[in-house]
Amino acid sequence: MASIENPPDRVVQGMFDRIAARYDLVNRVISFRLDNGWRKKAIAAVLRSGNERILDLGAGTGDLTFAAAKSAQGDSRIVGLDFSLPMIRLARAKQKADQNGDRTHFVQASALRPPFADEVFDGIMTAFVLRNVSDLRLFFIQSFRLLKPGGRLVSLDMFPPSKGAFSLLYSLYFYRVMPSIGGLLAQDRQAYQYLSDSVRQFASPEKIAELIEQCGFEKVTLQRFLFGAVCLHVADKPRHKNK
Repeated sequence: MASIENPPDRVVQGMFDRIAARYDLVNRVISFRLDNGWRKKAIAAVLRSGNERILDLGAGTGDLTFAAAKSAQGDSRIVGLDFSLPMIRLARAKQKADQNGDRTHFVQASALRPPFADEVFDGIMTAFVLRNVSDLRLFFIQSFRLLKPGGRLVSLDMFPPSKGAFSLLYSLYFYRVMPSIGGLLAQDRQAYQYLSDSVRQFASPEKIAELIEQCGFEKVTLQRFLFGAVCLHVADKPRHKNK
Protein backbone atom coordinates (compact mmCIF):
# COMPACT_ATOMS: atom_id res chain seq x y z
CA MET A 1 0.00 0.00 0.00
CA ALA A 2 2.69 2.50 0.99
CA SER A 3 4.72 3.48 -2.06
CA ILE A 4 7.93 5.28 -1.05
CA GLU A 5 9.69 6.76 -4.06
CA ASN A 6 12.30 8.94 -2.35
CA PRO A 7 15.46 6.86 -1.68
CA PRO A 8 16.14 8.49 1.75
CA ASP A 9 12.55 7.69 2.74
CA ARG A 10 13.03 4.06 1.72
CA VAL A 11 16.12 3.87 3.92
CA VAL A 12 14.29 5.30 6.94
CA GLN A 13 11.29 3.05 6.30
CA GLY A 14 13.57 0.02 6.16
CA MET A 15 15.21 1.03 9.43
CA PHE A 16 11.88 1.25 11.25
CA ASP A 17 10.81 -2.05 9.70
CA ARG A 18 13.92 -3.67 11.22
CA ILE A 19 13.49 -2.34 14.76
CA ALA A 20 9.69 -2.61 14.99
CA ALA A 21 9.68 -5.69 17.23
CA ARG A 22 11.78 -4.03 19.98
CA TYR A 23 10.69 -0.44 19.35
CA ASP A 24 8.37 -0.04 22.35
CA LEU A 25 10.82 -1.63 24.79
CA VAL A 26 13.76 0.49 23.69
CA ASN A 27 11.70 3.70 23.78
CA ARG A 28 10.68 3.05 27.39
CA VAL A 29 14.25 2.34 28.46
CA ILE A 30 16.00 5.24 26.75
CA SER A 31 13.34 7.82 27.70
CA PHE A 32 13.00 6.65 31.34
CA ARG A 33 9.23 6.58 30.55
CA LEU A 34 9.14 10.40 30.53
CA ASP A 35 7.56 10.20 27.08
CA ASN A 36 4.24 9.14 28.67
CA GLY A 37 3.80 12.54 30.31
CA TRP A 38 4.69 14.43 27.15
CA ARG A 39 2.25 12.36 25.11
CA LYS A 40 -0.54 13.19 27.59
CA LYS A 41 0.10 16.90 27.03
CA ALA A 42 -0.08 16.43 23.26
CA ILE A 43 -3.35 14.53 23.58
CA ALA A 44 -4.85 17.17 25.86
CA ALA A 45 -4.03 19.78 23.22
CA VAL A 46 -5.61 17.90 20.29
CA LEU A 47 -8.75 16.53 21.97
CA ARG A 48 -11.05 19.47 22.57
CA SER A 49 -14.78 18.82 22.09
CA GLY A 50 -15.61 15.12 21.78
CA ASN A 51 -17.02 13.37 18.70
CA GLU A 52 -13.80 14.20 16.85
CA ARG A 53 -11.85 12.56 14.06
CA ILE A 54 -8.15 12.61 14.91
CA LEU A 55 -5.24 11.49 12.73
CA ASP A 56 -1.98 10.27 14.26
CA LEU A 57 0.73 10.73 11.62
CA GLY A 58 3.69 8.41 12.07
CA ALA A 59 1.76 6.30 14.56
CA GLY A 60 4.36 3.54 14.83
CA THR A 61 3.00 0.74 17.01
CA GLY A 62 0.10 2.93 18.14
CA ASP A 63 1.12 4.21 21.59
CA LEU A 64 -0.16 7.73 20.97
CA THR A 65 -3.19 6.48 19.06
CA PHE A 66 -4.33 4.21 21.90
CA ALA A 67 -3.63 6.83 24.56
CA ALA A 68 -5.78 9.33 22.65
CA ALA A 69 -8.56 6.74 22.24
CA LYS A 70 -8.55 6.24 26.01
CA SER A 71 -9.04 9.98 26.60
CA ALA A 72 -11.49 10.58 23.76
CA GLN A 73 -15.14 11.38 24.42
CA GLY A 74 -18.39 10.61 22.64
CA ASP A 75 -18.12 9.10 19.18
CA SER A 76 -14.50 10.14 18.60
CA ARG A 77 -12.33 8.04 16.30
CA ILE A 78 -8.53 7.95 16.09
CA VAL A 79 -6.76 6.91 12.88
CA GLY A 80 -3.11 5.89 13.06
CA LEU A 81 -1.00 6.16 9.89
CA ASP A 82 2.54 4.87 9.39
CA PHE A 83 4.68 3.91 6.42
CA SER A 84 6.16 0.86 8.15
CA LEU A 85 4.08 -2.30 7.63
CA PRO A 86 5.69 -4.16 10.59
CA MET A 87 4.80 -1.21 12.84
CA ILE A 88 1.21 -1.18 11.60
CA ARG A 89 0.91 -4.94 12.09
CA LEU A 90 2.05 -4.57 15.70
CA ALA A 91 -0.43 -1.74 16.23
CA ARG A 92 -3.26 -3.87 14.86
CA ALA A 93 -2.26 -6.75 17.13
CA LYS A 94 -2.36 -4.42 20.15
CA GLN A 95 -5.69 -3.04 18.94
CA LYS A 96 -7.39 -6.42 19.46
CA ALA A 97 -6.50 -6.40 23.17
CA ASP A 98 -7.07 -2.71 23.83
CA GLN A 99 -10.33 -1.85 25.57
CA ASN A 100 -10.68 1.24 23.39
CA GLY A 101 -9.58 -0.54 20.23
CA ASP A 102 -12.96 -0.02 18.58
CA ARG A 103 -12.20 3.72 18.47
CA THR A 104 -9.02 3.16 16.45
CA HIS A 105 -8.12 2.30 12.87
CA PHE A 106 -4.67 1.84 11.33
CA VAL A 107 -3.51 2.60 7.79
CA GLN A 108 -0.18 1.92 6.12
CA ALA A 109 0.73 4.93 3.97
CA SER A 110 3.16 7.81 3.67
CA ALA A 111 2.49 10.96 5.68
CA LEU A 112 3.62 12.89 2.59
CA ARG A 113 0.83 11.30 0.53
CA PRO A 114 -1.93 10.47 3.02
CA PRO A 115 -4.87 8.70 1.33
CA PHE A 116 -7.63 10.91 2.70
CA ALA A 117 -9.93 13.58 1.27
CA ASP A 118 -9.57 17.27 2.11
CA GLU A 119 -10.84 18.63 5.44
CA VAL A 120 -11.88 15.36 7.08
CA PHE A 121 -10.07 15.55 10.44
CA ASP A 122 -10.69 17.74 13.47
CA GLY A 123 -7.15 17.26 14.72
CA ILE A 124 -3.79 15.88 13.66
CA MET A 125 -1.14 14.78 16.13
CA THR A 126 2.36 13.44 15.69
CA ALA A 127 5.03 12.37 18.16
CA PHE A 128 8.77 12.07 17.47
CA VAL A 129 8.21 11.95 13.72
CA LEU A 130 9.33 15.27 12.20
CA ARG A 131 13.04 14.41 12.29
CA ASN A 132 12.35 11.44 10.03
CA VAL A 133 10.43 13.36 7.37
CA SER A 134 12.27 14.14 4.13
CA ASP A 135 10.05 17.11 3.21
CA LEU A 136 8.70 18.93 6.25
CA ARG A 137 7.02 21.63 4.20
CA LEU A 138 5.00 19.02 2.32
CA PHE A 139 4.23 17.27 5.62
CA PHE A 140 2.68 20.45 7.05
CA ILE A 141 0.92 21.32 3.79
CA GLN A 142 -0.69 17.88 3.74
CA SER A 143 -1.68 18.28 7.39
CA PHE A 144 -3.27 21.62 6.58
CA ARG A 145 -5.17 20.03 3.69
CA LEU A 146 -6.57 17.23 5.84
CA LEU A 147 -7.78 19.46 8.66
CA LYS A 148 -11.23 20.97 8.80
CA PRO A 149 -11.35 24.78 9.20
CA GLY A 150 -10.54 25.45 12.85
CA GLY A 151 -8.80 22.07 13.15
CA ARG A 152 -5.64 21.71 15.21
CA LEU A 153 -2.15 20.35 14.55
CA VAL A 154 -0.12 19.11 17.54
CA SER A 155 3.49 17.97 17.17
CA LEU A 156 5.78 16.56 19.87
CA ASP A 157 9.44 16.05 19.03
CA MET A 158 13.04 16.12 20.21
CA PHE A 159 15.47 18.99 19.62
CA PRO A 160 19.00 19.90 20.67
CA PRO A 161 18.54 21.38 24.17
CA SER A 162 19.53 24.89 25.18
CA LYS A 163 23.17 25.45 26.07
CA GLY A 164 24.26 24.89 29.65
CA ALA A 165 25.07 22.11 32.10
CA PHE A 166 22.00 20.08 31.12
CA SER A 167 22.95 20.30 27.47
CA LEU A 168 26.32 18.74 28.23
CA LEU A 169 24.76 15.89 30.20
CA TYR A 170 22.12 15.38 27.54
CA SER A 171 24.72 15.31 24.78
CA LEU A 172 26.77 12.72 26.64
CA TYR A 173 23.75 10.49 27.16
CA PHE A 174 21.80 10.91 23.94
CA TYR A 175 24.64 11.19 21.47
CA ARG A 176 27.00 8.60 23.00
CA VAL A 177 25.29 6.31 25.53
CA MET A 178 21.82 5.97 23.97
CA PRO A 179 22.97 4.48 20.63
CA SER A 180 24.78 1.75 22.56
CA ILE A 181 21.71 0.97 24.69
CA GLY A 182 19.45 0.94 21.64
CA GLY A 183 21.92 -1.17 19.73
CA LEU A 184 22.13 -3.69 22.56
CA LEU A 185 18.37 -4.02 23.07
CA ALA A 186 17.32 -3.88 19.42
CA GLN A 187 20.44 -5.50 17.97
CA ASP A 188 20.69 -2.57 15.56
CA ARG A 189 23.13 0.13 16.66
CA GLN A 190 22.99 1.79 13.23
CA ALA A 191 19.29 2.58 13.68
CA TYR A 192 19.77 4.22 17.06
CA GLN A 193 22.85 6.07 15.88
CA TYR A 194 20.64 7.48 13.13
CA LEU A 195 18.02 8.56 15.70
CA SER A 196 20.72 10.24 17.78
CA ASP A 197 22.17 12.02 14.75
CA SER A 198 18.69 13.12 13.62
CA VAL A 199 18.29 15.12 16.84
CA ARG A 200 21.77 16.63 16.65
CA GLN A 201 21.16 17.80 13.07
CA PHE A 202 17.55 18.89 13.44
CA ALA A 203 16.28 22.43 12.94
CA SER A 204 15.56 24.61 15.96
CA PRO A 205 12.02 24.58 17.40
CA GLU A 206 11.70 28.23 16.38
CA LYS A 207 12.44 27.31 12.75
CA ILE A 208 9.80 24.58 12.89
CA ALA A 209 7.25 27.03 14.30
CA GLU A 210 8.07 29.46 11.49
CA LEU A 211 7.64 26.74 8.86
CA ILE A 212 4.28 25.68 10.33
CA GLU A 213 3.07 29.28 10.06
CA GLN A 214 4.36 29.57 6.48
CA CYS A 215 2.19 26.57 5.57
CA GLY A 216 -0.97 28.45 6.51
CA PHE A 217 -1.45 27.75 10.21
CA GLU A 218 -2.16 30.39 12.82
CA LYS A 219 -1.85 30.71 16.61
CA VAL A 220 1.38 28.70 16.57
CA THR A 221 2.64 28.07 20.10
CA LEU A 222 5.73 26.34 21.45
CA GLN A 223 6.10 24.63 24.82
CA ARG A 224 9.49 23.32 26.00
CA PHE A 225 10.29 20.36 28.27
CA LEU A 226 13.67 19.23 29.60
CA PHE A 227 15.30 22.59 28.85
CA GLY A 228 14.12 22.41 25.26
CA ALA A 229 15.19 18.82 24.56
CA VAL A 230 11.52 18.04 23.86
CA CYS A 231 9.11 20.60 22.41
CA LEU A 232 5.38 20.68 21.78
CA HIS A 233 4.11 22.73 18.83
CA VAL A 234 0.40 23.54 18.63
CA ALA A 235 -1.18 25.36 15.68
CA ASP A 236 -4.68 25.92 14.29
CA LYS A 237 -6.02 26.00 10.76
CA PRO A 238 -7.93 29.27 10.25
CA ARG A 239 -11.70 28.96 10.32
CA HIS A 240 -11.99 31.24 7.33
CA LYS A 241 -9.85 31.40 4.21
CA ASN A 242 -7.49 34.33 4.03
CA LYS A 243 -8.49 36.84 1.40
